[in-house]
Amino acid sequence: MESATRFGHVVMLGPTNAGKSTLLNRVIGQKVSIVSPKPQTTRNSISGILTEEGAQAVFLDTPGLHRQKRGIAPLLLRSAYAALTRADVVLVLLDGAQYARRLEGLKNDLLPIVRVLKDSPVPVVVALNKADVVREKARMLPVLAAVGEALPGAELFPVSALTGLGVKELLAALFARLPEGPHQFDPDEVSTAPVRFLASEIVREKVFLALGEELPYSTAVTVEDWDEESKPGLVKIQASILVGRESHKPMVIGKGGERIKDIGQKARIDIEEMLGTKVFLELWVKVRPNWADDPALLRDLGLGE
Repeated sequence: MESATRFGHVVMLGPTNAGKSTLLNRVIGQKVSIVSPKPQTTRNSISGILTEEGAQAVFLDTPGLHRQKRGIAPLLLRSAYAALTRADVVLVLLDGAQYARRLEGLKNDLLPIVRVLKDSPVPVVVALNKADVVREKARMLPVLAAVGEALPGAELFPVSALTGLGVKELLAALFARLPEGPHQFDPDEVSTAPVRFLASEIVREKVFLALGEELPYSTAVTVEDWDEESKPGLVKIQASILVGRESHKPMVIGKGGERIKDIGQKARIDIEEMLGTKVFLELWVKVRPNWADDPALLRDLGLGE
């Protein structure tokens, strides 16, 4: 007798900078979500599709949960909470290494997660990330106990999104909790996000990595033009990096245009890998004050109603 196929949505929740995007890219096997050492870089519920024998899961990487109430922070939280309405399984990701070093802060980080999952019938699995850097494994015991108390019934897995430690066991637990049903996507599909959006996210990632501590968080990337027809085997992309203030513009461009050139070169390489073809990428920097208050732009960025 053949075993039933399973299909469902796995919603990833956790504090900012817990490593959700890194884990998603690890699971899918290629980049589908922005990765940066800076917190609050994920703005949308990015999806990745993983198909294995007998099961298919759509992973939704949500913005990190936090308590800020300024700027686009409320939009990010709404995006995370909205994703929960589609959840068949919730995957909570926490920085296990951080709490192993210092348990203080774990309770506060868990509060918004516990609040949003209260009375939810959806099964919960917890991944304690960065377990590979915890040398004294006994230090994880208080962390496991505290998380188990806050989220009773959840199964806990120490993992490393960076090295893959424990990820196989984590995936087995997630797949086992998916409801029975037919697969909804072809096996070779890896994301439900349009390639234009993924390209804009790649550019935004390179902006974040290039700017480091100088980063103006009021930064967005929009694809203005996408041409696959003019020249066979070449995709021409024009994208705009939006900044909130005139003073931010030279920060992105850099001296003699060197920074934006570097951003473009690195982004082009990743986009070519994603598309499997040559890419000509042209970047512009535009000042767009208060872009977070523009409903039309927010819809284009996937943040609006």
